[in-house]
Amino acid sequence: MLLAIDIGNSNIVIGIFQGDDLKADWRIATDLHRTADEYAAILMNLIPMTGIEGSMVDEAIMCSVVPHLELAFSGLCRRYFGISPLVVEAGVKTGVRVLTDNPREVGADRVVNSVAAHNLYGGPLIVIDFGTATTFDAVSVEGDYMGGAIAPGINIAAEALFTRTAKLPQVEPVRPKNSIGRNTITAIQSGIFFGYIGMVEGIVARMTQEMGGTVRTVATGGYADIMAQETPVIQAVNPNLTLIGLRLIYDMNRGQTDARA
Repeated sequence: MLLAIDIGNSNIVIGIFQGDDLKADWRIATDLHRTADEYAAILMNLIPMTGIEGSMVDEAIMCSVVPHLELAFSGLCRRYFGISPLVVEAGVKTGVRVLTDNPREVGADRVVNSVAAHNLYGGPLIVIDFGTATTFDAVSVEGDYMGGAIAPGINIAAEALFTRTAKLPQVEPVRPKNSIGRNTITAIQSGIFFGYIGMVEGIVARMTQEMGGTVRTVATGGYADIMAQETPVIQAVNPNLTLIGLRLIYDMNRGQTDARA
């Protein structure tokens, strides 16, 4: 079985595949202060709950935007599973040409999402990831990564409004009943929620025009379902997009191991 790990700034998403089948997946809060052993304690308690034994895991792959935790999870895989994970980074085969000014600047998770989305939905397409940051990635009909846009995530925007103002309260960025807020809380919720809907529609429209006019849009991440319900520009939602991309990339590189093992 393949252990797939996506280490993000806010959450760590972990999945176990048997062949093409995602047997189990979990979301753990990212904590820079946790050690490899602490993450292992969490994971080794979660795995048996699905009927899977830890000894059945014999392969691993991960992508990370948190270098410190990349090392921790590499150690976890070696110590508790006896395997060295394949880390998605420069030199790893992805089947994607990154057509940006500096390909090394592109986050591994964005390339992984592009691999999965193109494999599942074809191209051209736009991949939106509603994570700590909200990212928009343009993928050509051939599957090339063309570039994209990066905006603050919804939670970051809500937190910034609270921390940088004297009187505005901290609110949960959920959909209000109306766009015209009748109190401070619903006014903030309207500005954030419907503001992000407008941003999504605006960026998708501009990218679609630049990509030739016919583009499919796929969303993933914590707010993907909610946003997709509010706008027709998102045609598909896949919460496991990154895990699927990791599995596909592992299949392309089967037999390789992390060079730092």
